[in-house]
Amino acid sequence: MDIKNVVGDYKNFVFIGGAGSGKSELALNFALWLKNEYQSGECHFFDLDMTKPLFRSRDLDEYMKSNGISMHFQEQFMDAPTVIGGVRPMLKNSSLFTVLDIGGDFIGARSIGGFQNELNRNDTKIFYVLNAFRPWTSTIEHIDETLGKILGVSHIKLEKLSFINNSNLGAQTSSTDLISATLKLEKILEPHIKIEFSTVHENIYEKIKLVQNINVYPIHLHLNYSWNVE
Repeated sequence: MDIKNVVGDYKNFVFIGGAGSGKSELALNFALWLKNEYQSGECHFFDLDMTKPLFRSRDLDEYMKSNGISMHFQEQFMDAPTVIGGVRPMLKNSSLFTVLDIGGDFIGARSIGGFQNELNRNDTKIFYVLNAFRPWTSTIEHIDETLGKILGVSHIKLEKLSFINNSNLGAQTSSTDLISATLKLEKILEPHIKIEFSTVHENIYEKIKLVQNINVYPIHLHLNYSWNVE
């Protein structure tokens, strides 16, 4: 798939979903894709995830800046939830791209409740990330419960959502894992939700892209820590 088919006429891109679904990694990859495809375009990344101390987009601050992406996040005092300012003006600015990484579940989604007017506009695309290997994605009832809570506090309209399959077990995910998880997720969601595309670790992308009816984007795992093994 060509990323331009997903970007279209949108200029704001928001990543929400259940905890541990991989939103931060996808948001980072997407911002880098945008900057690579539209090199002259200005891209601003907002880390609005206040729900965890690790696997945060802000940990890639220097790397993203070195790739021409402006990073925005608020330093936290201990565990105090603080939100960076300047989100609304960037969402309204039609001359640049914004990528918003939102914290997991309804707790994290509260951070964007005040931007409902901007987020429900036609120039904003909102990705709802699903990972079939997470327990709260095991049934349609679990998905609906989490989704309902997130929509309730964020005030995002259901019809604004585009669903991404990011089923993975980290760097150890095999092509067999991804294929079986994709089939499982499609079975759970039919006929309620259509998956726009799936993501896959770059190491197994060549195997997966040949599978019929699975539209995939390769991603690089940026959020690696000392105990992770690629």
